[in-house]
Amino acid sequence: MRRLIPATTALLVSACAIPAAPPSVASKGAADIALTGPSVVLAPDWWTALGDPQLDRLVADALADNPSLDVAAARVRQAQAALARQDAELSPDVALDAQLQGSRLSGNYTIPPPFAGTVRALGTGQAGLSWSLDLFGRQKATIASAAAQARAAAYDLAAARLMLAGAVVQSYAEVARAERRAAIASRTIAARDQSLGLVQVRERNRLASRLDIEAASTLLAQARLALVQAQAARVLATQALAALAGRGSDYAATIGATRLPATNALPVPARLPADLLARRADIAAAQARVLAAAAGRQVARRAFYPNINLSALIGLQAIGFGNFVDLDSGTAGAGAAIHLPLFDAGRRKADLANATAQLDAATASYNQAIVDAAHQAADGIARVRASDIALARQQDVVNGFAETNRLNAVRVQSGLNSRLDLVDNDVRLLDAELAVANLSIDALAARAQLATALGGGFAPVEDLPLPLSAQERRP
Repeated sequence: MRRLIPATTALLVSACAIPAAPPSVASKGAADIALTGPSVVLAPDWWTALGDPQLDRLVADALADNPSLDVAAARVRQAQAALARQDAELSPDVALDAQLQGSRLSGNYTIPPPFAGTVRALGTGQAGLSWSLDLFGRQKATIASAAAQARAAAYDLAAARLMLAGAVVQSYAEVARAERRAAIASRTIAARDQSLGLVQVRERNRLASRLDIEAASTLLAQARLALVQAQAARVLATQALAALAGRGSDYAATIGATRLPATNALPVPARLPADLLARRADIAAAQARVLAAAAGRQVARRAFYPNINLSALIGLQAIGFGNFVDLDSGTAGAGAAIHLPLFDAGRRKADLANATAQLDAATASYNQAIVDAAHQAADGIARVRASDIALARQQDVVNGFAETNRLNAVRVQSGLNSRLDLVDNDVRLLDAELAVANLSIDALAARAQLATALGGGFAPVEDLPLPLSAQERRP
């Protein structure tokens, strides 16, 4: 016995030895991607700052009925159910089993007369208890992994809601773009139609030529084409909104005229906010998956330790129904069991290496997510600035063409120019006005994209530690 105890102890220690398999990927932080600007706080319903009640209704309908959100919400419930299942593993398991059957007992076996060789009722009934003590925290690590996965699913849902709201705003901006282009085209049609009438009167009085009529007709046709294109674009944009709301094509008919502001109310930071990472739901989801993978690695590490289970039972066993209800038929038992695999051909080492690789992959995905977030926010800021500058410059172009058009009209009325000389400038003026409408919507859309890139009002997450903590870096 004195020789056996040291040998057994050495065997247990060697079986519990955990191979070195440290993670090889470290997580990035705000300083790594130059996040130094002041905080930009957005309301969770940031689109209401645009002041259009119809837009608020469309976003609410989309958040209530879009099928993609139903999928994300179902994944949250699935993850929560998995967490509840893992959490239940820490509690004792109690079961009640009962059985009654008729059976002929062998006359040449262990059962003595008078039961041997007869047909009897065999009954068993017992209550059993089993409980894994989880002394080394393997199940707790499994629960931690499931909890992190549940949080990641919840953050995915928040990110999906933000992206859906942003898509609704973008599509609604396209409706506004089409309306503004249609208004310009309609105004131009009215002016050019009147101009054509005047040219026709002048031609009948031999004060204008057929070329003047053709020039005026061409300008009118161009304006009518612009109106048709704008009306078609509005139909497509309203149908896109109907799809985002999870409704049929009849929903598009409920979308009236837009009331988006000419100036944009959404904030535009000068630099990337230092707290950008904490304000994005997709970053929080990636961070939670790092924690889930780290906990999964701990599960693989603790598989090298023994499992200790407690069990107990109490019940009745008897031959014959009458004996089954006799208290002397009672049976009971209790005990403990230990399980320690001594040789598994490297399966546990492979599981640990796989879990470590999954942690590295999750950390790399987190790093890529924060790089993408910084890139999206920086692009959003640059796009807003470029749109604002382009809009101001394009307005100068419109003003210039309008003044040239006025001076040309004076010269035509004075007989110094023909109406044919107005064609080129009129075409350019309409194109410039349409470009202003486009750029004004581009500026609005750029602000909406930036609001999405800045997290769209997602609250900072305080309960999650940094990915890949010092404890998880240890081999």
